[in-house]
Amino acid sequence: MFGWIKKSKRPGHFAALDHADFPRLEPGSVWLVGAGPGGPGLVSLLAYHALAQADVIVHDALVSPDLLAMAPSRVEKLFAGKRGGKPSPKQADISLQLIDLAKAGKRVLRLKGGDPFMFGRGGEEAGALARAGVPFRIVPGISSGLGGLAYAGIPVTHRDTNHAVIFLTGHDESGAVPQGVDWNAVANAAPVIVMFMAVKHLGSIAEKLLAAGRDGSDRVAIVSHAATPNQSVIETTLADAPTLTNVPTPAIVVLGPVSAYRQSLDWYVDQARGHVFG
Repeated sequence: MFGWIKKSKRPGHFAALDHADFPRLEPGSVWLVGAGPGGPGLVSLLAYHALAQADVIVHDALVSPDLLAMAPSRVEKLFAGKRGGKPSPKQADISLQLIDLAKAGKRVLRLKGGDPFMFGRGGEEAGALARAGVPFRIVPGISSGLGGLAYAGIPVTHRDTNHAVIFLTGHDESGAVPQGVDWNAVANAAPVIVMFMAVKHLGSIAEKLLAAGRDGSDRVAIVSHAATPNQSVIETTLADAPTLTNVPTPAIVVLGPVSAYRQSLDWYVDQARGHVFG
């Protein structure tokens, strides 16, 4: 058991998992695991299991240090964070590193913020592993576009407001506003648009959506440092979004009527923020 478990109000309640039939993280293989949106308590049981099995963890910048601390001291931890506007390892180099570690017989845990397949480059890394003949497993995580908004009291869907939602990345591989997006279609396809990594280009994105016919009075909420004690939320409108400055990142942006539910559903306040694990 990890030391932090001993502080639980129900000592040993994780012991029920000791003999559970979890798959093994085998030597020479890689697990691509989602670490969730913030609080380390939001990881899955498989992710928790992998932390104890791994020989080496290759982790993103947004993975909580408290989550990494759950791994045994023998586990090697390698940073592979990619942050916009800052020196970052190239994706091809990260994929090659995973392959090399696996082929050296290591049990490799690739720990990624949110969900590996939701704008997390997990598909690229899994593809590289497949081509190299390295066995791998995908362990989904809670995406910030779902869980992060939930921690702000914002349901991504609600049958009184929307039956569809669009997930959009705020930049392409070059770091610019995505060029392959049909902004007219995006602006009008769904009442709710959830935007990842969009703060840097939010003004440009807002202008494109407005030009495509989106109403300037549409609500916008920006959730920064989601699901952590430092979480903050900025609420504005699409028309005013380009005027925002100094927005804390990382952040998730949601456009549409669902942010109005914060008025009654904003639950992550006061004592709720007093727990390290969520």
